[in-house]
This record gives sequence, structure tokens and C-alpha cells, in this order.
Amino acid sequence: MAEDLLHNWQKKSADHQKEYKKYLHRADKNKVLKALPALHVEAVDKIDCLQCANCCKNYSPRFKTPDIKRIAKYLQIKESDLINTYLHIDEDGDYVLKMKPCPFLGADNFCSIYEARPSDCRRFPYTDEDVVLKRQSLTLKNSSFCPIVYFVLEKLIQQK
Repeated sequence: MAEDLLHNWQKKSADHQKEYKKYLHRADKNKVLKALPALHVEAVDKIDCLQCANCCKNYSPRFKTPDIKRIAKYLQIKESDLINTYLHIDEDGDYVLKMKPCPFLGADNFCSIYEARPSDCRRFPYTDEDVVLKRQSLTLKNSSFCPIVYFVLEKLIQQK
């Protein structure tokens, strides 16, 4: 069943964007929030992020001040060197990566700073959080490149 759902998931996600938007807009918040933890676990059990790494290859997390401090310490470099080498300020005023894919992503899709990674990376894909409903445009965007977000949205829609 999950294999069928995940087969050709990127095309299906693109085809279902309007349906996802409509669903998220009208969803029963309490019902969704109650369902998310189990759906998140089911998705993570079925989908291996190390086989994908689309998030690390195509997008940047925000690097908040605590992230910058933690990563610089982990890399044993100055915070200013981390910022100057890897980051720039985006249109929202956040520090994000200058380059894609993430310079900390290895050829094996492992993160070289995993223990110190930014909080956005720790939390991604947010499918066990209220972010799914609170930041609907982010959820829709994430569903286009993350099979876990796609899987959770499809399962939520099936449950309605």
C-alpha cells in the first residue's frame, strides 16, 4: 500500500497541490494535530531520508544565532568565518546558505555537522508539528520535494 502511494510521488504531489491547499485551509485542526504524530512515525518508518536528501540538495534552513554559535563551535571556527564562508542574509532577513547543495552534505547523503545541525534541520519536515497547519504555504512547498510531507498529506486526506 505505502509503495503504491509513494510510486511516482513527485508527479502526484504536483497534481494534488490544489487539493492539499483546500484540505489544509478547511481541516479540523484538532483532528489533524491528533493524527500527525502517528502519521509522521509511519512516514519516517517507510521513507529513508538518506536515500533522498532533497531538502539538503535544494533548499536552505534558516541559521539562527544559537545555530551559528553551535555549528561554529562544532567546526572549531569563528562565528564570523562560518557566516562569511557559508551564509548570506535572504529577503526575509534570515541567514541561509549561499550555495546548494548544502556544503555539509556528503556524497553519501550524510550530514557532516549532524550533531550540531540547525534547528530547522532537526525539526524538518515538521510533519509532527502544528507547522503543517500554521504555515500552509511552507507545507505545500515541502510536499513538492519531500516524500514524507507528501505521504502525511495523502494519509490525512484519506482519513477525512
